[in-house]
Amino acid sequence: MPQKCHYPCYINQRTPFTYESMIQTPIKTIFFDMDGVLADTLSSWRYIHTHFNASNQHSVNAYLNGQIDDLEFIKRDVSLWHHNGTPTTLNHIQEILDTIPLMPGAHELFDYLHDHAITTVIISAGLDLLAKRIASELSIPYIYANSILHDEHGKLTGDGILKVQLKYKDKNVEDFMTTQHLLPTQCAAVGNSCFDVPMLNVCGFGIAFNPVDTCIRDAADYTIEEKNLSHLIPLLEPLITTTKK
Repeated sequence: MPQKCHYPCYINQRTPFTYESMIQTPIKTIFFDMDGVLADTLSSWRYIHTHFNASNQHSVNAYLNGQIDDLEFIKRDVSLWHHNGTPTTLNHIQEILDTIPLMPGAHELFDYLHDHAITTVIISAGLDLLAKRIASELSIPYIYANSILHDEHGKLTGDGILKVQLKYKDKNVEDFMTTQHLLPTQCAAVGNSCFDVPMLNVCGFGIAFNPVDTCIRDAADYTIEEKNLSHLIPLLEPLITTTKK
């Protein structure tokens, strides 16, 4: 069951499109959160912390309280990944992330979406190492995710490149809509937590997938409780064109 969100919840500011009106304007693009939606783990960052037997709760609290920004959050997380005081390598992080499985039903859903010429996009504050792997496996052409830097020997430097702000995924969605000349009614978003609410707010149709808190459930047009992405297919069928590629 979704838990009450302990972070100050986002106000649902979605344009009140009806399911019937959405049917009249077929969806062209769907934005997906990654962790807990495409990847069967709640957090790729936490997954790595667990491998190193580390905890970033102090940084989580500082971030949620507004004491540090996203880039500092990334730096503090990366600083926890070391062996005997020596920073680990990018290749080792990739190996860890490669053990994260896809969400059940992912291939079925994306085969269906590709058959119907739907553009798919990953919007994640997680690591692009995982996003690129998932994008390759599911043939997702567009990725917005964060990066970590390394030196010439492959060791992590402790720095990162911020491409997605955890609290402001809507900025990435709006940028994509602008460059692709899309209307909100031509877009849908799928997320599982309060941090995905801004992404849903700027799309015509929002789906809460296996929600972890009440914020995303309240903001979404529809909620899917089961951890199986293929359950999105019958929900999306009336909202996309029936003409296959």
